[in-house]
Amino acid sequence: MRTAPAPSATTRPTARQITVFAVVGVVNTGTYYGLYLLFLLRLPYLLAHVLAFLLSMVGSFFLNARFTYRTRPTWRKFLLFPLTNAANFAITTAGVYLIVDVLRAGSRFAPLLASAAAIPVTFVVSRWIMLPRAGDQSAPGGRRGGGPPGRSPADTGDHLTV
Repeated sequence: MRTAPAPSATTRPTARQITVFAVVGVVNTGTYYGLYLLFLLRLPYLLAHVLAFLLSMVGSFFLNARFTYRTRPTWRKFLLFPLTNAANFAITTAGVYLIVDVLRAGSRFAPLLASAAAIPVTFVVSRWIMLPRAGDQSAPGGRRGGGPPGRSPADTGDHLTV
């Protein structure tokens, strides 16, 4: 009797990835808040928020690429990475509405509860962006055109370095 091969690291999340993803999230939140407070010294609050958000998202991309998924950052992944924030925003917004207006619970802790509910979806979206799916070259993390088969993104100039 033959058994199916075990899922690979690119198809099955590991406890290490989930833990590191959570730690990166905490670091990202701290970075955002620190930058926000720093920018707030000289800028209007909305501009301070937008700049801090964008810079912390860039940092989150590189931290997740290096530590969570141990993958090479590419321009394609970098440009798709904001989808993780879009997914998070959509879920937390819907969650806050559901908690406050539908369930008639208080608004004080609604964002925290909604954010907790969004974490698994954000993790799945970021994995989809950062890691190739086995046998799927069209996945965001997979090999892109621009080089012959067998050549890595590094060979085609698709990598991002800092």
